[in-house]
Amino acid sequence: MNTLYTAHATATGEGRAGHVKTDDGLLDVDLALPPGLGGSGDATNPEQLFAAGYAACFHSALKLMANKAKANPEGSTVTAHVDIGRTDAGGFGLKVTLDVEMPAVEKEQALSLVKQAHEVCPYSNATRGNIEVDLNVV
Repeated sequence: MNTLYTAHATATGEGRAGHVKTDDGLLDVDLALPPGLGGSGDATNPEQLFAAGYAACFHSALKLMANKAKANPEGSTVTAHVDIGRTDAGGFGLKVTLDVEMPAVEKEQALSLVKQAHEVCPYSNATRGNIEVDLNVV
């Protein structure tokens, strides 16, 4: 891979209930366990950060594919839902559902563009074969 950019983030404290900060200081947040994992939910958590990153990255890939196809990406959105749960092996795993809205594109073409975006999105490529990712055009 020819690296184009490297992000740097450091976690401190209690891990999932600690703190994370990027080297440039643009992201500097406390972390808390969500209520579903027995926490207070009074701060963000790694699953929310992953969901935000995946949604933004996938939306960028979607707009790239729409522009290549000369489709109108105006008003499009991507909402990422990240589930965490126990695996059969006793550890934890993730599942992602991406809900995509493309109001200016016919549903059939939107489905095609979503599939194309899934092939080029770095998050999709990183997770492929590792976690379940469901794609929905809503």
